[in-house]
Amino acid sequence: MAAFEKTPGWLDWYANPSKPRFQVPAGAVDAHCHVFGPGDQFPFAPERKYTPCDASKAQLFALRDYLGFDKNVIVQATCHGADNRAMVDALKAADGRARGVATVRRSITDEELKELHDAGVRGVRFNFVKRLVDFTPKDELMEIASRIAPLGWHVVIYFEAVDLPELWDFFTSLPTTVVVDHMGRPDVTKPVDGPEFELFVKFMRENPNVWSKVSCPERLSHSGPRALDGEQQAYRDVVPFARRIVETFPDRVLWGTDWPHPNLKDHMPDDGLLVDFIPHIAPTADLQRKLLVDNPTRLYWGESHVA
Repeated sequence: MAAFEKTPGWLDWYANPSKPRFQVPAGAVDAHCHVFGPGDQFPFAPERKYTPCDASKAQLFALRDYLGFDKNVIVQATCHGADNRAMVDALKAADGRARGVATVRRSITDEELKELHDAGVRGVRFNFVKRLVDFTPKDELMEIASRIAPLGWHVVIYFEAVDLPELWDFFTSLPTTVVVDHMGRPDVTKPVDGPEFELFVKFMRENPNVWSKVSCPERLSHSGPRALDGEQQAYRDVVPFARRIVETFPDRVLWGTDWPHPNLKDHMPDDGLLVDFIPHIAPTADLQRKLLVDNPTRLYWGESHVA
């Protein structure tokens, strides 16, 4: 039995979230969340950059039901490296109500890819945030992308806004649908119509295969207020950025809780209040349905490749 000691200062997820005031539409999907371990059953990767608390599939599914969601998309956490067993175990237990995004290496076999597909995996994640992962050569990533394309999978990319110029050519050469985590982590202290965020909007406008998650305001916010103590205007400095993406590209946006919120440093948000953030960035019922139901269902439960 493996024993793991959490990274010093680690913040555990919020144990008793409030009931959201915003009622998500029927069939809503939490399109970005994780499972951690439990470490004694699914050991964390030796090369990990952090050691989290346990966050089990049962706890994730209980939160799903409590917040009013129908389904989850479970994204492989970096603390598990390319060992997808915890994520796959959760998919198999979800009875069709979850899909997965895996981390894979060049050495993966076609048979292993098929096993992941049969379990419900529909994408792979490429992480370019240097503090979280070691660099993977782009030729290896491109080889992986080329192998998953025939399965109808997509590539999820995680990067920070300042790195988009140097990564642009690689991203635009990927042969799949490309989903950007958390709007490419914009600096929300800069203008929403400033050159840095304009470049991200241009990236989406010029590449119709690019989608964006408008999630994780708790990571992006500088001035808050935080999603705690019943706050109904949480992370208002992030709202103009997310709302711009939702209103400009309504058919290519996704939203997720990011539960259990790995690596947050200064606070842990109330997940119920995070749900109440949604109508601030998707102000109409039509936009809410596209964001929470139509788009993730098409991407993760559709039978054919999504372009």
